[in-house]
Amino acid sequence: MQYKDNWDETKKKFDGWWHQSNTGRPLMHIVARKPEIEHLSDGQPHEGGMDQVFCQGLYYDLPENLRWKDMEDKYMNPERMVLRYRDFCEKHLFLGEAFPNMETNFGPGSVAAYLGSDIGFKEDTVWFKPCIDEDDDWEDVPPLKFDPENKWLRRHLEVVEGCRKFAGNDFCLDMPDLMENVDVLSSLRGAQTLMMDMIEDPDSIEERVGQVTDAYFEFFDRFYDLVRTPDGGNSYSCFQIWAPGRMAKLQCDASAMMSVDFFDEFVLDSLKKQTQKLDYAMYHLDGPGAIRHLDHLMEIPGINALQWTPGDTGPDGTYEEWDKIYDKVIASGKSLWIKVYSGGFDDWIRNCDRIVRKYGSSSIMFYYPEMSLSQAEQLLKYAEENWSDIKGSFRG
Repeated sequence: MQYKDNWDETKKKFDGWWHQSNTGRPLMHIVARKPEIEHLSDGQPHEGGMDQVFCQGLYYDLPENLRWKDMEDKYMNPERMVLRYRDFCEKHLFLGEAFPNMETNFGPGSVAAYLGSDIGFKEDTVWFKPCIDEDDDWEDVPPLKFDPENKWLRRHLEVVEGCRKFAGNDFCLDMPDLMENVDVLSSLRGAQTLMMDMIEDPDSIEERVGQVTDAYFEFFDRFYDLVRTPDGGNSYSCFQIWAPGRMAKLQCDASAMMSVDFFDEFVLDSLKKQTQKLDYAMYHLDGPGAIRHLDHLMEIPGINALQWTPGDTGPDGTYEEWDKIYDKVIASGKSLWIKVYSGGFDDWIRNCDRIVRKYGSSSIMFYYPEMSLSQAEQLLKYAEENWSDIKGSFRG
């Protein structure tokens, strides 16, 4: 099966990146508009970039017959979901290590729905409605456990199975953004109430995090069986990554509100247990408040890479201030996933050049906004000529 002309080469590059041994230029996620759709944005990156295309499903320039009629049609009609993605693929080129892969999300954090939350679908977002009242004592709440009859789990599996049927082997289907630990409990209970629970009833929260962790792979395994590639690998929603084995993105966005001691008590052990059942894991570090946990995260052997999200309005991942994060990641023998969007096209090249010169090319992946074909060709040519097999000046 070939998802793109250089799929074998792309898989080899990802394999090297996970093991900090990539050769040649860094990994580069580049999606280019075919010349016939250039008029859509006058040669400039599409507003919102690939986050909107893949993570929120906001396709642009869809034919009238493919535009969703309602939220059911948008999120739960496999045939039309696949047709929309095929339309996107027909209008774009997947260059560098970009590859065709279709999101199958019911929103980020769908484990909460499988454990009892209800889902609210809107045009540009999905949310999970708290189902454990703030006045309830945890001792009165039934255990959080896998239920094969849960309505949202059954529906989600049916949608993914349907997407596989209509997609065939033409492109990858992504592992849904399941989420874990305290982030799931925050959806079930409400973030503010959960933070108070940690102070007032820490034993119950530790127990419930353990229940979420135990249930996680009951869900993961079922989706993995549907989305895995024939060689046993899988891709992951939103981040456009593939691994030659069982792979997931891990996180705890609620950690931005937690002390180091609380993070270690309620989250760290759960993450360690997850990585022991995965072949590859990338950690999503979100927001300045989460940086305090970086040292302990880097001590987890099963975390192979880190993706840093500065925030919705801040500079991109190439900002020099973030070197304080990247220094620790590279010194820990892990890889970096870096999102590029600040400034214009020339800024992207200059800012990435600084990163490669400092950290080398073996452990870096750059994720670029959608661009024109001429920009993509220029960027790849520059990278091949200037970023191949760079050792980097950093000595951690």
